[in-house]
Parts: sequence; structure tokens; C-alpha cells
Amino acid sequence: MANVEVEALDFEPEDDDLMDEDADASPRGPIPRIKSTIGDSSAPKKTKGRGFREEAAEAERNARLSAPFDSLVSDGGPGPERSIEGWIILVTGVHEEALEDDILNAFGEFGDIKNLHLNLNRRTGFVKGYALVEFENFEEAKKAISELDGTEILTQIIHVDWAFSRGSFKRRNSRRSPRVHRSRSPRRRY
Repeated sequence: MANVEVEALDFEPEDDDLMDEDADASPRGPIPRIKSTIGDSSAPKKTKGRGFREEAAEAERNARLSAPFDSLVSDGGPGPERSIEGWIILVTGVHEEALEDDILNAFGEFGDIKNLHLNLNRRTGFVKGYALVEFENFEEAKKAISELDGTEILTQIIHVDWAFSRGSFKRRNSRRSPRVHRSRSPRRRY
């Protein structure tokens, strides 16, 4: 092995390197002491869970629940309701291979179509069977409903009605007799 000259280093700290050992002299101040609340009846009781709310929070919740809600009762009775932007009609029975152009051509005769929504099935890519058509004017939408309800588009009969309405409507094309009350479970055999 070769002779290697090693220089000795001084490891004694200088005065600036020394840490203050007094806790009271530290810049953060004295360390706070934790008080024990065991046996102390003046300490507030901590509770967990939903049933232990403060009285103010409970009073606010009760006030919120007793506030009046908007009513669904309308002044004009049953009838069509305007959406935010226009008059929307619902077209059902749309052929699965129909395109937007087919719907636009059929409904475009009655007025300017503001919006058309034709939903597709994600898995198959075919139309789900309904469309939403929005008109700007009430008269145009009403005329489209009256003239196109029960007509045929792409070899399939479509039904057209308002998408939004006030109150309840009696179904125009209801062919069923009134419902007969039936038991949910079959009769027992003894």
C-alpha cells in the first residue's frame, strides 16, 4: 500500500454553531401544557354522531325544513308548458335507423326548428326510439303536433306530444280498459 498522508481536521464547534439549550429562550416561546379533563366537570363534553347537534344548528335545520316550497299548481290548468328557450315536443316511435335529416325534413315544414335532439344507444349506435324537437313559436309546435301525430316516418308510425305540460293529461291514445285490481301474489292452493 502506498503511504497516504492524512490531514487532521478540527471538529470542535464554534460559538455560533452551538444551539440554545434553554426552552424558554427559544424564538417559539414556552411549550404549552395539555390540561387533563378527566374528573373536570367544567370541561365541555365531546360527543360524536348525528344526534348531538348544537341547539342553534338544530333550530336552523328546522327553519329550513318548514320553509314553503314552490307549488306545482298552475293557474291555467292542464296544458303545454314552455321550456326556458322554446316549445319542446316529444316524438316517440322513431325508427332505429332514422337520421336527424329525416326528422328535420318532417318537422321543418311547420316552422323554424331551434334545436333537435336524437338520442343514440351507445352499444348499438341506433336511435333509442324518441326525439326532442324545439320550436321558437307555440303555434308552429302546436301545428306540428296536430298534423304529425300518428303519421309514418321510415315505415314506422310516430306519436307527437308536448314534452312539458302543466297538470295531468288524459291520454288521447289510451286503448286499454281501466285497470283491474290484481293481487301481487298468486292465490294459495290448499
